[in-house]
Amino acid sequence: MDYKELLKNARENLNGSCRVCRECNGIACAGEVPGMGGSLTGSAFIENYESLKKVKLNMRLIHDAKDPDTSVELFGKKLRIPVLAAPVSGTTLNMGGKFTEREYISWVIGGCLDAGIYPMVGDTAVDAFLPTNLEELKKAGGEGIAIIKPWENKNVIQKIKMAEEAGVFAVGVDIDAAGLITLALHGKPVGPKTLGEIKELVNSTKLPFILKGIMTVEDAQLAVEAGAAAIVVSNHGGRVLDHTPGVAEVLPKIAKEVKGKITILADGGVRTGVDVLKMLALGADAVLIGRPFVTASFGGGREGVKLYIDKLANELKSAMILTGCKDIKSIDSKIIYKMEE
Repeated sequence: MDYKELLKNARENLNGSCRVCRECNGIACAGEVPGMGGSLTGSAFIENYESLKKVKLNMRLIHDAKDPDTSVELFGKKLRIPVLAAPVSGTTLNMGGKFTEREYISWVIGGCLDAGIYPMVGDTAVDAFLPTNLEELKKAGGEGIAIIKPWENKNVIQKIKMAEEAGVFAVGVDIDAAGLITLALHGKPVGPKTLGEIKELVNSTKLPFILKGIMTVEDAQLAVEAGAAAIVVSNHGGRVLDHTPGVAEVLPKIAKEVKGKITILADGGVRTGVDVLKMLALGADAVLIGRPFVTASFGGGREGVKLYIDKLANELKSAMILTGCKDIKSIDSKIIYKMEE
């Protein structure tokens, strides 16, 4: 299977829920929530893509970075590349319903582990989906991360315990899901969290705790104060609040304030290995990728997911050579082109 064939298959299998556009930029699917689009005008999804696209790189070829090391360690695990599959869930709600949640998540989990990275599994309005995702993760030795919706704390803690029993090596809450239309349509009580509530969740587990949905310096600082192990700079793929800036726009300010105090993950608009390099240069320690894993799994199953990760790895290594980066730690803002004022 080649990548073009994968995209063709995905376009058919997603049953119109995603058009598998040449540029996955949020324009064609604006407002399609439920579905794979961005909320209302789609502006926040579009800005994720466009803000990252605007970042330009300095090409440097007089150096000794001939065989870059693309690996990184996160949460005590070594990853081939600094990428995690984002916790995208809801096959029947958002992905056309041709495949079951179990089929989809088993492909993502298997393909990630085959390719040397780790999956995040998600929670959604359908109560059965998180247990299904955790069952599939347990079959794979628990080699992944569970991200839970911001329900009332007692429910979140119950689900954290379920994740622990499945053997996961980290857990978290996507507080940016507080405004999801799909949850509201199912009468599911989610909402923002106070600092005290987040501390309660952090203290409810011995596993590293990830807080996903940070878009301001203030919230990043509060995540540090709460004792979280990591944040994900994310606007939930543009699916909750219309008219937010893109992640690439806010990431440098957040990294400037909390880099070194907490692990910084980022997602939003990442499609290629070059995009991964850009996010790292903007201040992320690693990135999450969402929609392309849906495309890869629906287009090629487990093999398709591995094919996509292999593609990312090759693109990242090439981009590191062309910008003079010998390892992940050597990637910084110096490789970003800045126009002289």
